[in-house]
Order: sequence, then structure tokens, then C-alpha cells
Amino acid sequence: MSSAARSVETLLLLGGLVVVSGCTAIGNLFDNPDNTAEPAELVDFEPTIKVRTVWQRRVGSGAGKFFLKLRPAVHGDRVYAATRGGRVRAFDARTGESIWDTDTDSPLSGGPGVGDGLVLLGTSDGEVLALGEKDGEIKWRARVSSEVLSSPVAQGGIAVARTIDGKLFGLSTDDGTRLWVYDRTTPVLTLRGTSSPALAEGAAIAGFDNGRVAAIALSNGQPLWETRVAVPRGRSELERMVDIDADPIIKDKVVYAVTYQGQVAALELSSGEMIWRRDMSSHAGLGVGPDNVYVTDEASHIWALNRSNSASMWRQAKLEARRVSPPAVFGQFVVVGDLDGYVHWLSRDDGQFAARVKIDSASIVAAPVATSFAVYVYSSGGELAALQVVQ
Repeated sequence: MSSAARSVETLLLLGGLVVVSGCTAIGNLFDNPDNTAEPAELVDFEPTIKVRTVWQRRVGSGAGKFFLKLRPAVHGDRVYAATRGGRVRAFDARTGESIWDTDTDSPLSGGPGVGDGLVLLGTSDGEVLALGEKDGEIKWRARVSSEVLSSPVAQGGIAVARTIDGKLFGLSTDDGTRLWVYDRTTPVLTLRGTSSPALAEGAAIAGFDNGRVAAIALSNGQPLWETRVAVPRGRSELERMVDIDADPIIKDKVVYAVTYQGQVAALELSSGEMIWRRDMSSHAGLGVGPDNVYVTDEASHIWALNRSNSASMWRQAKLEARRVSPPAVFGQFVVVGDLDGYVHWLSRDDGQFAARVKIDSASIVAAPVATSFAVYVYSSGGELAALQVVQ
């Protein structure tokens, strides 16, 4: 079996592949023995920092058995988290005190995202939900074309949601009225997942399953620019998958994006012009610090790449096959979670392990969220923790 097929088989085992049109070529993968790599054993090391749990709360059932990126959202002095079963909760970001708790009675699959006074979520039933940020009251529900697997976002009176069938919806934050739809053709075979759009300078920056990043005007849904980050290669549909399931990140007017079986790239925010790109395969995601871009690749190796020229600064390979989350940058450290509920702290300078804590026995799929106060980590088992480095 090729390396591409092995990687895809791993995603099949996680429920991570979608056939968009009538294609049965992937059926044979289920008949093959499990050739995926065994997760690396955790190595011993001498911690160089002490990490403390400021608070930890059980949100509910979390994502359960579903492979969902239900990432917590931090806005102001609150942190928001959701469960697959439809529960959405708000906590005080510093104390963990529960502020509100809402049962949406919906199969949540994406979110929460926060903007314009709303907490936004997507469902497996093809809906976008808006809750009041202050009290958790359900303000509206809007029907979209298919499942929403990433966080909707909002700015300037417009909520933006990405659906699994390749569409980007612009909705009124007042009542959910559909304002525009941007549609991209979806390849026959894609990974089960989508990236969340990023908002900046009146545009939604979104990654698509064809390996392209586009900037869409929030006002009318018209494309401002579109850039191909990765070109599909190979004979089979498996080999040609170049999905962008990792969220694009904008920093200092540069867009950073990474594809599966393709490249990681830096683009000019204003024009989409390519600044640099290099070979990389990731369906997890990336984080951006002052000097480097940090990427979790498909093997769960963590890379540090120079933001200016993409030069490799270091690579940490000792978490191989541990289904490592996207990285977050917190002070002098890069923070990731893994399949066993461990949170790993790596030195930003050289990638060496600095600390390790365990918040749950369930996996950590969603990216940790870093603020000036703490790193917030949410497990698929529903445990939400605020972690700090002890000075």
C-alpha cells in the first residue's frame, strides 16, 4: 500500500473520508488489514517548566465517538464550548465559573465561533445556529446546503459558514437571512472536514477541497482573489486529494495555509500573491508565532518553519502517529494535544519537550486556544481546561 493510501486509511478509520459523487473505488480500503503506524511511546524527559491547571470543567459529552473539531472559543472574559449532543456552555475565562448553559437540541458538528454578539454553531443537519453571547438564548436558525464541520464566524453584520459540499454562506447576523453563497466545485473524493474561514479587511479567507484559498467580499460574496496552494498529482482520486481542512491563519497581513498531500504556503492578504510555499501534508493544522509557522503534519510530526522564507528551523518527530492536534503558540512554547488526552509543551526555540500534562483519557482533536492569560484545551470527552505556566 502506498503512503498516500495508508494515510487515507487512517482517516477512514476515524470516519474521515467523504465520497461526494457516485464513486465506489474506496470500498476496498476497508477490506485491507490495518497498516497504520503504531502511536509512538511517550519519551521521558526532564521538565523545564511547571504547568498548572487553573481550572477544569466538564462541558458534557464532548464530541463523543465522532471525529469533530469542536474547538473552544474565547472572547473577552468568557470561554465557550459545545458538545455533539447539542449543549453549549459559557464559562468565566479566569475562574471557570459557569455563566450559562443552553441545550440546542441539535447534533452540533462545528463551532463555536463568536462575533457580533453571537455564539455561532453548525449542525450535521445543515443548519447554522446563533445564540446570544450574553445569555445563551437561541436567536435564530438558518438552513444551509449541507453539514457544517467548522466554526462559523461573524463580523460587520454578516455571519459566514462553510459547508461540506464546497459552499460558503453569508448570513445576516440579525435573523440568519441568506445574503449570498459562494460555490466551489468539490472533488469526487475529499477528506471529511472543512476549514473555518478567517475574517480580515472586509473579506472572508477560506480554504477549499481543491487546494485553493479564496478571499470573498463580505458585502456581496464576490471573489476578490483566488490562489492555488497545491496542484493535485497522481493517477488515483486518493493520490489527487489536496483538501484544505486546516484553518487559514492571518498574521501581519499574510495568510498562512496548508493542504493535505500538497504544500504549506504564505500569501499576501491583499492580493493572494504567493510569498513562498514548500511541500507539506497536513489535515490537522498550523499555528503562527512571531518568527515561525508551526505545522502538525500527517505523521504527527511538528515543524517550525521560518515565516519569511519557509526554512525549516526544527522538527519534533517523537509524537509520531499520536494524532496530534494543531499547534497553539503560548509565550515561549508550542502547545499540542494528542490521542490520549496529553497536552505537550515544546520549546519554541528548538522543539524540545518542556512539560506534559494530562487532562483526560479521551483524545484532543481541536486546536488549543492561547490567550495572554492561559491556554484552553478541550478534549473529545468533554473536558475543558485552562492551563498556565507557573513562573
